Amino acid sequence: MTSEAIDIHRVARRSALPLRRTLRPLLRDPVNALAGFARQARGEVVRFNLGPFRPYLVSHPDHVQHVLRHDWENHPREGMLWKPVERLAGRSIISDGPDWESARRIMQPLFTTRYVASLTRDMAETINEGLTAWEPYARAGRWIDIYEEMSRLVSKTVIRVLFGSKISLSDAERLGPAYGIAATSFASRLLLPFAPDWIPLPGDRAFMRAVKTIDEVVMPLVRQARREPGDGNDIISALARARRDEEDAAAERRIRDDLVSIYGASVETTAVALTWLWPTLHDHPEVAARMYEEVETVVGRGPVDAECLPRLTYMKTVFSELLRLYPPGWILPRMAAKPSRLGDVPIEAGSTLLISPFATHRLEGFWDRPEEFDPERFAEGGGQERRHRYAYFPFGGGPHVCIGQHLFYAEAPLMVAGLLARFRPQVRAPRPLTPFPAASLRPKELVEVRLVPLAGGATA
Repeated sequence: MTSEAIDIHRVARRSALPLRRTLRPLLRDPVNALAGFARQARGEVVRFNLGPFRPYLVSHPDHVQHVLRHDWENHPREGMLWKPVERLAGRSIISDGPDWESARRIMQPLFTTRYVASLTRDMAETINEGLTAWEPYARAGRWIDIYEEMSRLVSKTVIRVLFGSKISLSDAERLGPAYGIAATSFASRLLLPFAPDWIPLPGDRAFMRAVKTIDEVVMPLVRQARREPGDGNDIISALARARRDEEDAAAERRIRDDLVSIYGASVETTAVALTWLWPTLHDHPEVAARMYEEVETVVGRGPVDAECLPRLTYMKTVFSELLRLYPPGWILPRMAAKPSRLGDVPIEAGSTLLISPFATHRLEGFWDRPEEFDPERFAEGGGQERRHRYAYFPFGGGPHVCIGQHLFYAEAPLMVAGLLARFRPQVRAPRPLTPFPAASLRPKELVEVRLVPLAGGATA
């Protein structure tokens, strides 16, 4: 153990890491900096002295489990780090208290394993249509921004299966980019959470323009659904029916917030994860070869369909390992409502707790070779049954576990299998890629992909 780690270990128990030790790395590369501090402290609680902001870094699985599950009611999703998120999504399913309980009760039935399975046929059809539209890129040898294209394809798929026909194609084309801008432009607010709203920060104007566009798309849908709830299974209809007896203005806002939240969670998680996938496969050709072989066996050169999903077993291990190294929800802030303790560290009421799956997933005490990409960790017999339940939590945990995880494990494999049945990707991106501290964990650098058509590839 290094002297620096010993120092951090002591500071974690007695006082706070000083500003001079923490500010520069946190501003330069906050995601990796948090993981580094957690690793040096061996998972002990670390407190930062950032002037007016003195949060605790919580990374040990025992402590994470305590905050997210055992004592979750004392650790709500509140505090200054949630302000930027609330400006985008309001008080909704990603908040806490009565607003969260109400939204969760309404939407939980729409995200069960069985219900998501019923959507996979429509998912596959939409994905095949979208991949057919990429074929001109492939024939031209064009390099594409893979996040942008994945986000567009995921957005179309999510809108079709969750929103039905209520959003037009033109509005869908506006909604996706606007949400992407909103989700990344408040990075300055995350890094300077104590800054008052009236102090302008980089990204504020872009954020407000993006939210305005989102509202221009979503609010007319909400008002129409309030007038005519219908009997459809889409989320807009379900929310409108469930809130039909609520006061008009309040109900409209709650429905709007829930739609924005669930759209963002459904689209961003998949699009961001699939952006990390391609450079990761490029750097691990042996993993890519096994994936190609599985897709060749399961899908062949035909369009992907819902029946493929259960047989894409190796691909699921790849996604599980990808989410270990690059969890889209990289930070899960909580606030201590009342005084508490984590281990032998007292936590004052009102304190911010920084829980980072990115950091916990890299702790050497719980992962062998934690920085290496190795899907075999999640294969049968790979040791999952012996792993601490909260050593791996890419979708959060406790009552607030993300309800969209079943959607991810249906949507992402269908997209990747459909793409690999048609193309072989070539990747152009700098190394190393830097995680960008936005609402979800995307690479700071541009990741470009060129799609090489396979002979006899799939056609829609």
